Amino acid sequence: MNDFAVRVRDLAGRFPDSRSAVIPALRLAQEENGGWLSTESFEEVGAALGLTPAYCQAVASFYDMFHLAPVGRHLVEVCTNLSCALVGAQQVVEAFESELGVVPGETTEDGEVTFRTAECLGGCGYATVVAVDNRYRQDVRAEDVPGIVEELRAR
Repeated sequence: MNDFAVRVRDLAGRFPDSRSAVIPALRLAQEENGGWLSTESFEEVGAALGLTPAYCQAVASFYDMFHLAPVGRHLVEVCTNLSCALVGAQQVVEAFESELGVVPGETTEDGEVTFRTAECLGGCGYATVVAVDNRYRQDVRAEDVPGIVEELRAR
C-alpha cells in the first residue's frame, strides 16, 4: 500500500462510513496532483476507500472546489450570484478578462492564472466577492482588478 492510500485510509477511519471520507480524500488527491484531479486520482481514492472511481468523480464534479482539468499556479474566482451581480460582478469579470487575456474557465498562456466564475462565494453582504488563491476579497470593483492582477503576478 502506497503512502497516499495509507493517508486516505487514515482519513476514512475518522468517519462512520467510507463514503463520508470521499471529500477530504479528494482534497488530498487534488493537493498531491498539482491542484487538479485526474482519472488516476479517482482510481486511487476509490481503491483506498472501497468506492468506484465513477462515484468519486461524480462527487468531485458536483463541487466547484474540485478541478477536473489542470489549473494555473494561481486561481481567481469571481462570484456572479445575485448579490454580486447587482453591484457589478459582470464588470469585475470583464476587467479580469481584459487584464488576464482569458475568459472564465481558461488559464493564462503562461500557465500562471486560472480564471473562473463561481455561482456563490458566500459573501453576499460584501459583494462583489473575489477569491484569489482561496483568500476572499470583499467589495471588489472593476477598477480594483489591475492592482489585484499586478499583486498576483508579483508572487
